[in-house]
Amino acid sequence: MTKPLVSILIPTFNSAQFIAETIASVQQQTYENWEIIVVDDVSTDGTVALISKIREMDVRIQLQVLERNSGTGVARNTALAKAKGKYIAFLDADDLWKPEKLEKQILFMQMNDLPFTFSFYDCIDEQGNSLNRRVKAPRNLSYRQLFFCNYVGNLTGVYDVEFFGKITISSIRKRQDWMHWLTILKKIKKAKPVPESLAFYRIRDNSLSTSKTALIRYNFAVYRQFHGYNLVVSLLCMTGFLFTQLVIKPLYSKSV
Repeated sequence: MTKPLVSILIPTFNSAQFIAETIASVQQQTYENWEIIVVDDVSTDGTVALISKIREMDVRIQLQVLERNSGTGVARNTALAKAKGKYIAFLDADDLWKPEKLEKQILFMQMNDLPFTFSFYDCIDEQGNSLNRRVKAPRNLSYRQLFFCNYVGNLTGVYDVEFFGKITISSIRKRQDWMHWLTILKKIKKAKPVPESLAFYRIRDNSLSTSKTALIRYNFAVYRQFHGYNLVVSLLCMTGFLFTQLVIKPLYSKSV
């Protein structure tokens, strides 16, 4: 019996340092019925040439280059429009999957009749060294919990197109993944993670996750622009977000 096709969306921008390793982590999957759709956001560092060379040896890899720099949301939507899979999976150009990621996750979804799931993940530094930290999540993630904190690592999320249809990604330049999961949880109310680490999240020196000021600014924009709340309500939501981010979420991380 043929396994369902999984469409993997990878946006790239000046990712030549990491993209070959990222794609290799997909090629090494024990689950082989997948397609990668890479959409490049006008890189200037040789990313496109590198991907073009890789795809010559693997017909499962597609590449499209945007005409102008448009942001991650536009790149993901462009990839989404081309996706043919029953499942949509997300992977950023500097992150990695463990070899049994898709095999275990798709089986978990099928066995538990779940249209959406995610998993725990481990953190690595820019050079790929372990930071000895595993990020976990609530076993029954509710919309309310997600509203105050993004527990879903983008590199682990997978959803069923037959259940949801193709879900358009916000064009807001930051935090599109959080808004995406909120849209999903608004429909299904609860989500279960695969209760093990299936991926490696790379923390880069210049990433959003290392800039606390930027993190606050972009999360505030989610409440203002995505939810459409006024200034006072958005500030109240940010209070809950900061408490969850600083006090509650660390309880779901542990040393490994």
